Amino acid sequence: MSAKKKNLVEMRGVRLQFSGKAILGGVDLSMQPEETLVVMGLSGSGKSTLLGILMGLLKPDAGSVKFKEEDLAKLSRPKLNDARTHLGMVYQNAALISSMSVADNISLPLQELTDKAGPEIASIVARKLELVGLEDAKDKLPSELSGGMQKRAGLARALALEPELVLFDEPSAGLDPINNKLINDLIVHLREKQKVASIVVTHEMESAFAVATRMAFLHEGKIILEGTPDEFRDSGDPAISSFLQSYSNCGKHKK
Repeated sequence: MSAKKKNLVEMRGVRLQFSGKAILGGVDLSMQPEETLVVMGLSGSGKSTLLGILMGLLKPDAGSVKFKEEDLAKLSRPKLNDARTHLGMVYQNAALISSMSVADNISLPLQELTDKAGPEIASIVARKLELVGLEDAKDKLPSELSGGMQKRAGLARALALEPELVLFDEPSAGLDPINNKLINDLIVHLREKQKVASIVVTHEMESAFAVATRMAFLHEGKIILEGTPDEFRDSGDPAISSFLQSYSNCGKHKK
């Protein structure tokens, strides 16, 4: 029998409040390498806050946040920055620098965080653009791209440093069905072909069930269910049942 893989991410008892209001009230969450974990919950439940904590942008008031067995909240700034090179982030609004071309946006983390030379950076950028289907857009500015193209450019930038884990904040928000499917397919491709793990925050049921290997539901500051998509569908928890039923698209996913 093969040994169980060590968790890539492990959050235990994570608490965070803003202005006296509890956002996270003791979150326990874990994932292994090469998984796609979808985190769902009502608006304002703290889903994006979880991503901010994992990126080291927010520090929890209590609890541990381990990435590759290192507690991010306890790392020195240099070690935290090093850990971040193994993490990629795809923001809801793409967060591209408007004055820079697509290629320059993607090359930025390579220029700032590595000692790679120009030709090697150009080669990496070309490969990432090919992966997301934007080879012909390398010289365009973000304002010249559609919303779906901007999301894909943001993903290419997130992949520039060859991360082990990519965090997606509402990747399908505002996209038409064709671009939505393109993003979903890329998330699945990352897991199946490149062995990259993902945490996807979304409220889009079709996307959630299309990409997830496991799901977690955040409710009133805690994870109330963590399991497979089938376990999620079959859950009798009233909060989860109500959430699923509130989206018209979820019916076709039920068995």
